[in-house]
Amino acid sequence: MPPAPRLAMPMPGLVDHLPAYRLQVGDVVDLKFPLNPELNEQVTVRPDGMVSTAFTEDVPAFGVTMADLTADLRDRYKKDLVNPRMSAILRSFAPNRVYVAGEVPSPGEFITVGPNLTISQAIARAGGVKFSANKDKVFIIRRGPHDEPQTYAVDYLSLIRGTDPQADIRLAQYDVVYVSRTGIGDAYQIANQYLLQFIPVSAGLSGVP
Repeated sequence: MPPAPRLAMPMPGLVDHLPAYRLQVGDVVDLKFPLNPELNEQVTVRPDGMVSTAFTEDVPAFGVTMADLTADLRDRYKKDLVNPRMSAILRSFAPNRVYVAGEVPSPGEFITVGPNLTISQAIARAGGVKFSANKDKVFIIRRGPHDEPQTYAVDYLSLIRGTDPQADIRLAQYDVVYVSRTGIGDAYQIANQYLLQFIPVSAGLSGVP
């Protein structure tokens, strides 16, 4: 690994071009009509991925860019307005949510505003990994097309060793990161839950009848 740069105020890496933002459930959008301000309104992307306005219902919004949503709404408003002039402005973002479970000290839901967490950031939020964690078996559960669950392996061991920094991938919305348990960890849990409770405290003391 190269040595860390010795900067007084290190800056995170900058990206020349970011992909267009795609709407998520809970995003709030302002609809503005410069020539018809009485039609101005605010809509929220519903859990079913749709938005509804005073003039049209069930407009697909989830996973749609702002430009595509604006174009779709303009076409729909042409039924009631001649050459409608309107703009859609993203007012507020729904927070990003990812989940970490398994062999971590503080499993749970982690909410951020801005870019989603990476694998290392999410596990750090959960307190790192336990001694019983299998660092070679970390995986992601993600909802794919048609809401089908998919699993992806993570090379977490190479990441923490510094041999493959590219393994620190950025998570998607609602991803679940699961850290598996080692065989030793399983054995310890079995012993702790099913064996030790049946062994009297005095059994290990010599000289006790």
